[in-house]
Amino acid sequence: MQKTLRLRPTPFFTIHARSISSTSKASFFLNAYRNNADETDQSSSSARHLRMIMFGKPGAGKGTLSSRLVAKYDILSLSTGDLLRQHISERTDIGREAEEIVAQGGLLPDELVLKVVTSKLDSRLQNKHWILDGLPRTLGQAQLLQAHLKNQNMPLTLIVNLDVPDEVILGRISDRWVHLPSGRVYNTSYNPPKLDGRDDQTGEPLTRRPDDNPEIFARRLAEFYKSTSPLLDYYTTVASTPPSDIPSNPHLHPHQLTFPQPRPILKMRTLSGSTSDEIWPHLQYTVRAAFPALKKRSGSPVRHSLSDPFVVSGGPLLAGLSNQ
Repeated sequence: MQKTLRLRPTPFFTIHARSISSTSKASFFLNAYRNNADETDQSSSSARHLRMIMFGKPGAGKGTLSSRLVAKYDILSLSTGDLLRQHISERTDIGREAEEIVAQGGLLPDELVLKVVTSKLDSRLQNKHWILDGLPRTLGQAQLLQAHLKNQNMPLTLIVNLDVPDEVILGRISDRWVHLPSGRVYNTSYNPPKLDGRDDQTGEPLTRRPDDNPEIFARRLAEFYKSTSPLLDYYTTVASTPPSDIPSNPHLHPHQLTFPQPRPILKMRTLSGSTSDEIWPHLQYTVRAAFPALKKRSGSPVRHSLSDPFVVSGGPLLAGLSNQ
């Protein structure tokens, strides 16, 4: 008797289910890769531009070093004091509110100080390199600023802390001279003006700050340590924490493929020295190494701050900003 061999057909739905399963896995990993790449690109893009705050004791050389950076590189200087004076002179709502508080001898609340800066520091500075001077001075201001910049997708990228010995600072204040209209600082010991007693750029007379004496300066140093230590601690934490707004996948199995989380965007650097000339090479190396796309200025007129009536080399910057 002849035996008949019967082949059991594979059900179509089984083949189809396997095909779907393989396709789904491939799609899952591809989408995960793309999402991770998009997040990495966004993080990388946010970190390409210099958005910097410099901390340092009174007389440590913040003004001198910031001026050198702005003069040599395509960086915009944002001075909280200049912006506040601009608001007051233009009689804006912010300016009138601030003027009334100052006239009564009060201190501006953190929210108002933030408005002074953020009224100018908006998305139009998204692709600009800048240094912020005069903010934050309190932990509350730092937290408000951090939240605002994060919402604008232009977080801080560099914090520099200038470490100059107290005895060096106390010993140099008698040699310090200032051009009050611009804030340019000179020191007859290591950064003298070209013409004695005159500003290099305008030729106007230099003056001494009324608080440039050892007694008052010692009090200012004590206040600096009290107010700035919490700020440095706060930014140290920020600089060591990766971005937290990246959603996790609750369906991801522990053994499935995962991708490395983006690195923290903010860099924190402490630069030590006794003079601005000593610190300058280290500062310049830090900035160039972290932001290789930063360009040097050309020989054309430059606008160093938002209140200067010039343009950045290469074209107008923030035209009509003062009227905002």
